[in-house]
Amino acid sequence: MSEQIVLQAEFREELGKAASRRLRRLSDKVPGILYGGGVDPVHLSLAHRDLCKAMQEESFFSQILELSVGDKTQACVLRDVQRHPATDRVQHIDFLRIRDDMPVHMHVPLHYTNEDRCVGVKLGGGRIAHNLIEVEVSCLPRDLPEFIEVDVADLEVGASIHLSDLELPDGVSIVALGLGEDHDIPVASVAARRGGAGDEVDAAAGSDATEDDADAGSPADDAP
Repeated sequence: MSEQIVLQAEFREELGKAASRRLRRLSDKVPGILYGGGVDPVHLSLAHRDLCKAMQEESFFSQILELSVGDKTQACVLRDVQRHPATDRVQHIDFLRIRDDMPVHMHVPLHYTNEDRCVGVKLGGGRIAHNLIEVEVSCLPRDLPEFIEVDVADLEVGASIHLSDLELPDGVSIVALGLGEDHDIPVASVAARRGGAGDEVDAAAGSDATEDDADAGSPADDAP
């Protein structure tokens, strides 16, 4: 399991759009907010460079973060990132406080395994389609998985792995499955390649049949 990400932040006194622009331009910092947990929101600022470095980690977007402000730390999760439409620079960031006794909803990445051993690819000549790269789960913070593994070794051509097929840790549930069977969508599948061996055989058979029909409908060579 990857190490928990710790973010250093400072309290932000000046609020408003003008103050946020000055903060970004003069101090190279990102304005942010920490809210939730039955406590008043706290306005923060974080160093842009440190934030960008942390955001390179996959776990930044799906795991519990530790926010250090002054002499206190607070467990939280990422809730929103606003970026500049032209430069993609982080403009604002939102964090949600979490409590150990309250479930959280988080999007957890899917890690596909044994793709090189997939039956539908090696023996069936198909190709794997990844329909999802993450899935929303509900669980207590202590049960939040770093990722969910999807083993495709036994997946055959034309077959799919659905949300209900995923192996989940204890205490973890998939949010979509609580909405009904219609939401049990495919996670991954193996499709036959177009123009594969099977298509070539069918094409050859069709060609032979066409030639036979043509011979049957044409006049004999020795007809007067």
